[in-house]
Amino acid sequence: MASNFSRHDIRRGLDALRWPLRWTWAGMLAEAIANALWPLMTIVLLVLAVLMLGLHELVAIEAVWIGAVVAAVAGIAALIYAFMRFRIPTGFAAMERLDASLPDRPIKALMDTQAIGATDDASTAVWRAHQQRMATRAAAAEAVPADLRIARRDPYAVRYVAAIAFAIALLFGSIFKVASVSDMTPGGQALAQGPVWEGWVESPRYTGRLTLYLNDIAEGPLQVPEGSLITLRMYGQVGALTLSETVSGRIDVPPASDSAQDFIVLQDGEIAINGPGGRTWNIEIIEDAAPVVSILEPPEAGTLGEMTLPFAAADDYGVEAGEARISLDLSEVTRRHGLTAAPEARPELIMPLPMPIVGTRTEFEENLIEDFSEHPWANLPVQVRLSVLDAAEQQTESDVHTMMLPGRRFFDPMAAAVIEQRRDLLWSRENSTRVSQILRAVSHRPDDVFRKQVTYLRLRKLVKRLETLVRLDQLDADTRDEIAEDLWGLAIELEEGDLADALDRMRRAQERLEQAMRDGASNAEIAELMQELRQATEDYMRQLAQQQSQENQQADEDGQEQGGERMQLSQDDLQAMMDRIQELMEQGRMAEAEQALKEFQEMMENMRVTQGEGGEGQSEGQQAMEGLSESLREQQGLSDQAFRDLQEQFNPNAQAGESDGNRGRNGGQGEGQSHEGQGGQGDGEGEGQSGDQAQSGDQQGQGSLADRQQALREELRRQQGALPGAGTPEGDAARDALDRAGEAMDNAEQALRNDDMAGAIDNQAQAMEALREGLQSLGEALAQEQNQQQGQGQQQADRQGPSSDPLGRDQNGSGSSENADGNIGDEDVYRRARDLLAEIRRRSAQGERPEQELDYLKRLLDRF
Repeated sequence: MASNFSRHDIRRGLDALRWPLRWTWAGMLAEAIANALWPLMTIVLLVLAVLMLGLHELVAIEAVWIGAVVAAVAGIAALIYAFMRFRIPTGFAAMERLDASLPDRPIKALMDTQAIGATDDASTAVWRAHQQRMATRAAAAEAVPADLRIARRDPYAVRYVAAIAFAIALLFGSIFKVASVSDMTPGGQALAQGPVWEGWVESPRYTGRLTLYLNDIAEGPLQVPEGSLITLRMYGQVGALTLSETVSGRIDVPPASDSAQDFIVLQDGEIAINGPGGRTWNIEIIEDAAPVVSILEPPEAGTLGEMTLPFAAADDYGVEAGEARISLDLSEVTRRHGLTAAPEARPELIMPLPMPIVGTRTEFEENLIEDFSEHPWANLPVQVRLSVLDAAEQQTESDVHTMMLPGRRFFDPMAAAVIEQRRDLLWSRENSTRVSQILRAVSHRPDDVFRKQVTYLRLRKLVKRLETLVRLDQLDADTRDEIAEDLWGLAIELEEGDLADALDRMRRAQERLEQAMRDGASNAEIAELMQELRQATEDYMRQLAQQQSQENQQADEDGQEQGGERMQLSQDDLQAMMDRIQELMEQGRMAEAEQALKEFQEMMENMRVTQGEGGEGQSEGQQAMEGLSESLREQQGLSDQAFRDLQEQFNPNAQAGESDGNRGRNGGQGEGQSHEGQGGQGDGEGEGQSGDQAQSGDQQGQGSLADRQQALREELRRQQGALPGAGTPEGDAARDALDRAGEAMDNAEQALRNDDMAGAIDNQAQAMEALREGLQSLGEALAQEQNQQQGQGQQQADRQGPSSDPLGRDQNGSGSSENADGNIGDEDVYRRARDLLAEIRRRSAQGERPEQELDYLKRLLDRF
């Protein structure tokens, strides 16, 4: 086949390269144009972008002329550069590029002729075979793409800047603004043919209105919001157009022919542009109404004194901010007791009003929630004024509202007395002597009014500090406020007590509820106190159930049976009793509610006593718990005795008068008992002691009290050696707590030997706190150990039958009683409601009833 390849075949192969050659030539032409014209195209795009965006209208005419000259010079330079660079590519150059893109340059091989050996048949055959191979390769040729990259000629990418500017002009500009350049030339046609002024009306931002273009608004009436900004720009010959307006009320008016005019609309009037193409508008302002605010209802107070004051506010464009101002209404204050003195000047209470976070502020209702319990004006008459401000800085105040400033109510009598004296002290420092005297008087018998002797000691120190400051005339406002802060904390402790123990918390909740019933508390306060009682009772019953479960399991392991009968009470029964108490209080039947509460207390006490009666067998952990509990009681007895000795140091003549009241309370629990250490049994015997006997007992030396403290420390050290739960986090925590208790006992012993009663009492209090922590940690360790042994105990319990806890529930963790029936019988609700309403009306007509009950019945009738 090589011998048959002829020149005709070569020509036919070259004809197949026609279109690849043409496309390659076109690409080379595009390269030449791009390389030659890119500067000119960049300048054209930049000039078009500036004109389409109207930037030339924002600068002086001189700047436009300078820009035009620079653009013209740059354009001429770009044209010269293009003529010098531009060359039309030839066909031979296109063939050379195409041939260079192919391996072995086949196109040039096809166009070559055999130089030697043309007469030799063998040589000619080889040459034709070579050309045939080159023709095959040339037939596969494709057009060479154009190389339009000019980055090496434009290292700063100016062409991209021009392209982006032109794209922005296409989006935000207008091609018609290009023609406005002719209007800026001398002798332009704009003055005779089109608008030569522009104007805008920009409403205040807070209105949310759009800006108006005055050129698009016909003459006549025009309504704009008050405070709108009018902007006018007049072009052409100065004086050809003038402005007259009566809406701004300006005194210093600029010349009417000024090309730039800006003013604010403050009143109705007229705006007129006089001259060719001028217009006139009659302006009517849309007034911005002042905001309004009002108090919707009297304030509500929570049990902890938090005030909730509902209010409403509105404005046509939205309220920006607001505040509440509270001032003392001195004319309504009952000036007696500590309020007789002239009050010290205090600034108004100013609180910001809450604003809606989401939604509109044009009209809304919110609640001002604040706690003023610690303020001196709490529970005194005050005047409240609300004020709101809109975006136009218009301020409006509400009507003065007179009310009692809500504050926390204290149901404990001693806490209430402390709070009242705190108020008197803050009312005026002239009451300081009176306050200290009253506090001494109400705490004269501390054993009758204080649950903890440490609390009384805190009060005694505060009173002594107050008296010292008064005597030295050093009671300034800051010191007075510090004492008031300490009195507040003391009152809170007296009111709430130590809520660490479930039984103490339940008793405390019962006492507070009793006091609330006697004080005529509101429904909200009663509901919250009832909820507190429910939670405390549930915690206490859960504690009893856990203790009973431990005893039952221990009895199963020891093969013993729990003897004796136990009171069984379901959770539904407790719930029904507490619901009944709350229902009686809400109906105003306070006497019956108080009786029901006493029955509930007796039942819980009986349950506690019954729960305390158990089998004789005790585990090692229970013995350790009881030993630590006994140590805690003995430490409490020592602390009480040290406190009484401290009292006698301050008031040595009070022992003879108070001996009868203190009999049997020498740290013990009954008459003639003593908890003072291991062997304390003599000092508390008998029903009375003379003053001489008491003093002689004290003079036996503080050494006996210190010895008893030392003996208690040795007993605690013995108990630590036999403490279970070693190796567990809870057991280690119990040991750490007992180590701290032992260290505090050592410090207390040393203080007693040094006759430092106050220091001894502080260290004894630390020891008791550490003992409580140790008891809690030890209890957790025993509970964890019990859970690990639950499998064996459960198998024995299954053989002996289910046991029940004090609530009558099976010890299967379900927490329910199979025979407990909490359902309430159905009855006619409407008949019951009519009967209750009739009973309320009957009782409200009985004038001999207490005034508080009659007021409560009246409120019920008003509500229902």
